[in-house]
Amino acid sequence: MVLNYIWVAFFVIAFLVALGKLLFTGDTQIFTAIMNSTFDSSKIAFEISLGLTGVLSLWLGVMKIGENSGLINALSRFLSPVFCKLFPDIPKGHPVMGSIFMNMAANMLGLDNAATPMGLKAMKELQELNPRKDTASNPMIMFLVINTSGLILIPISIMVYRAQMGAAQPTDVFIPILMSTFISTLVGVITVSISQRINLLNKAILTLAGFLALFFGGLTYLFTVLSREEMGTYSTLIANIILFGVILLFILTGVRKKINVYDSFVEGAKEGFTTAVRIIPYLVAFLVGIAVFRTSGAMDILVGGIGSLVALCGIDTSFVGALPTALMKSLSGSGANGLMIDTMKEAGADSFVGRVSCVVRGASDTTFYILAVYFGSVGITKTRNAVTCGLIADFAGIIAAIFISYLFFF
Repeated sequence: MVLNYIWVAFFVIAFLVALGKLLFTGDTQIFTAIMNSTFDSSKIAFEISLGLTGVLSLWLGVMKIGENSGLINALSRFLSPVFCKLFPDIPKGHPVMGSIFMNMAANMLGLDNAATPMGLKAMKELQELNPRKDTASNPMIMFLVINTSGLILIPISIMVYRAQMGAAQPTDVFIPILMSTFISTLVGVITVSISQRINLLNKAILTLAGFLALFFGGLTYLFTVLSREEMGTYSTLIANIILFGVILLFILTGVRKKINVYDSFVEGAKEGFTTAVRIIPYLVAFLVGIAVFRTSGAMDILVGGIGSLVALCGIDTSFVGALPTALMKSLSGSGANGLMIDTMKEAGADSFVGRVSCVVRGASDTTFYILAVYFGSVGITKTRNAVTCGLIADFAGIIAAIFISYLFFF
């Protein structure tokens, strides 16, 4: 129901703002611009789905090889001590554990094109365990919130954008993003755990938390001693080696198990097209809603109001210029990227607000896009508290990103 209210609000608020512009400022083109944005965003939604088809086919095919060879089952058994605590409703050793891990690993490496198909595969398997096919289950909500919190180790795309916009040190946002996204994910997991009464104070979770703390600390130190060129080169190289290594591992495991690897791949790849088609209506719905809200000027009014409120509280307003990126981030990844680039273009890539816009962009992921695509792929219409928990994680990431940016750059 929350998604329903938000979606309706996009259109109602957009209409009222546009009507006000027409009556009080004489802007006769505002409704034309809004309607044009609906057509453009509908086209973009279809193009996104079409563009996903090949990638979905590739990774669903690879995942089918892993499933038929037993590799995913083995991986799920290895991860079960930790994942069984986070996902207590999933049977121990179920193959979905392997799919969830593969999705998380791809997200952490910044491999969005690989993460989405793996996530859709995991959602399909979670739906098979779901007793109420139209309602999000507890494991689905935990999985979605971990995704929307956007835990990422190597924000390659953001660093590339900064380099293109002329930043003297494109990688200077790496550590702030790493810290912000970790906080966002931690808050998201804790929020869902509280709502689902999951006890996180156990040996498996605490051991994982300690390992992650050491890993993040070591990674942060490593990238502080590398030069800008070395950081960009090695982060991209490591990500691609791991990705190709996963594909090769799945294929060689299939060969070792003496299964028909090619037929398994084709069997899984066939699901790519049907999955891509199934998510089109959900993408159209949300991208159109976001487009009218932004084109009407409602987003600008919202950001301006927040800026005024911050100023009244006597708080420094230097970060306010990055708020459009922060707010758009939960709605649309491409929209947030566009606003981030626009901020760097207007204020400078090495300006404080330019850096803040990059950090808030990387602090978490596109909550509504992920919810629409993942839930839409399996026909979930009742999302329960998934949106609320996801937005809490987003808000934590934004606040952390702003504070950490002040610490590093102000």
